[in-house]
Amino acid sequence: MKVNRVCQSCGAVTPLDTASFRCACGGLYRLSYPKGRIDFAATAVSRDRSLYKYAAALPFDARKKPWSQAAMGEGGTPLLELHKSVYCKADYLMPTLSFKDRGASVLMTAARELGVKEAVADSSGNAGTAIAAYGARAGIACHIFASAATSKKKLEQIEAHGALLHLTEGSREDVARAAIAYVRAHGLFYASHIFNPLFYEGTKTYAYEVFEQLSFRMPDIFLLPAGNGTLVLGVYLALTELKSWGYICELPRIFAVQAEGCAPIARAFERGEAEVREVENTGTAAEGIAIAAPARGAEILKAVRETKGSVLAVTDAEILHARAALGLRGLYVETTSAASYAAYLRMEKDGGAEGRLIVLPLCGAGLKG
Repeated sequence: MKVNRVCQSCGAVTPLDTASFRCACGGLYRLSYPKGRIDFAATAVSRDRSLYKYAAALPFDARKKPWSQAAMGEGGTPLLELHKSVYCKADYLMPTLSFKDRGASVLMTAARELGVKEAVADSSGNAGTAIAAYGARAGIACHIFASAATSKKKLEQIEAHGALLHLTEGSREDVARAAIAYVRAHGLFYASHIFNPLFYEGTKTYAYEVFEQLSFRMPDIFLLPAGNGTLVLGVYLALTELKSWGYICELPRIFAVQAEGCAPIARAFERGEAEVREVENTGTAAEGIAIAAPARGAEILKAVRETKGSVLAVTDAEILHARAALGLRGLYVETTSAASYAAYLRMEKDGGAEGRLIVLPLCGAGLKG
């Protein structure tokens, strides 16, 4: 299958096997490839419950099943009712206990096909763990850059998969700069969940599954956490595909959720701006979405606005209350993962959730911190 990358700034087209992770003009890439229309009537009853039952719309030759060397059954997570017309998708029930497995599986499968032997990634924890795990499955040595302040449990999990951990002092942005410098110095493959568009080809399957699980319809609102926006952008990609295939007529609204202590996308949305300015991270317990300068911030704003959605910033007090409330319902999630439920609880209190079908993710397991 011919898979190309298209620069979203200048339109330049490059093959997927090029080493650069950004266009020469500085722009970010999206993918272009012959994409098949998913037969949801067939996938809904398939014995394969993994995300690869959607192979027709993934950037692989499905006949060769290249994912068989890296996949671990990711996908197919349950959709659980929280309240009337409010559902949570338990994506923490994945091999590495977070939704990042969706993107990491697709990305590392593609890397293996490209002949990659050594890769670099940077992360606040969950993406690094997922890249390390799927890299181990695919036979790719991984260097994971993370903040020295990252949860110890997440760091232990990364090392358990055999990855070489590079701890970096400073902000999340400092960690990314260190990883990029290492990539350039050593000429390695950058398995970035932010810059590499292959990752979003995996996270989009979240929305495919929701469509099936709601009996071939979409919710009115997707409440999605937004740090670097990997789930927001994956869901938006899936929604545009579903509309182009004629499965839906209108796009559900995307509500992106940030932590008040680090909310650059929320600030840009409030100001009506098209670009996201870097903010100071004043501190938040939701480390997984504490991104002061999201590289794809403009794309996230576009996805929110084109779906007539919004961006909500919730406080740590709201997040911790939501986490405790989920625990009392049998759902033990990491702190960051409770942000979307915190946003729902605020919407419910303000009357903004009444009469609407809402789906939110539980992104990471509580054992992660």
